[in-house]
Amino acid sequence: MSDASTGKVVVNRAMSLDGFIAGPDHAMDWIFEYLTAETFPEVMTATGAMLVGRGTYEVAKRMADQDAPYEGGAQFVLTHEPPEKPDPSVTFLTCDVEEAVATARSAAGGKNLEILGADVAAQCLQRGLVDEILVYVLPVLLGDGVRFTPPSLDRIDLEPFSNTQSGAVTMLRFRVRK
Repeated sequence: MSDASTGKVVVNRAMSLDGFIAGPDHAMDWIFEYLTAETFPEVMTATGAMLVGRGTYEVAKRMADQDAPYEGGAQFVLTHEPPEKPDPSVTFLTCDVEEAVATARSAAGGKNLEILGADVAAQCLQRGLVDEILVYVLPVLLGDGVRFTPPSLDRIDLEPFSNTQSGAVTMLRFRVRK
């Protein structure tokens, strides 16, 4: 039986310097110009499961043929409407966000649960479910796209505890103050 209490819930984001996690039309191809699985391998090693929203899942599916593999353990997609022909390697959840986090944390086997996607991350932050935020700041200005957080998110105080440079990428890590 896994011990969910040892792993953390981590919002993991790549972000342009001007604060966007995806470009216009949710474009994310620019990320892979800078960030690969080899950039910070310790993050992937520490991750036991991923929880994403349906929109992020659909973008990732479109990008799958771009040879950008990311092995973050068991994949869970929180959605109101699972696809008619679901991917057998993905678990689609239609529950509330608290239950989704608990389910995915359990599957993480004591490792971290990585939260990807703007909407699911904002829901998790709003409900106090996130332990850390990890941000890869990439040297690009997008000008428009999907913001790091939606305007509806209330103030959340963070405590910086690490910053690391790897090539052109700066990784910033913050604890969420509870």
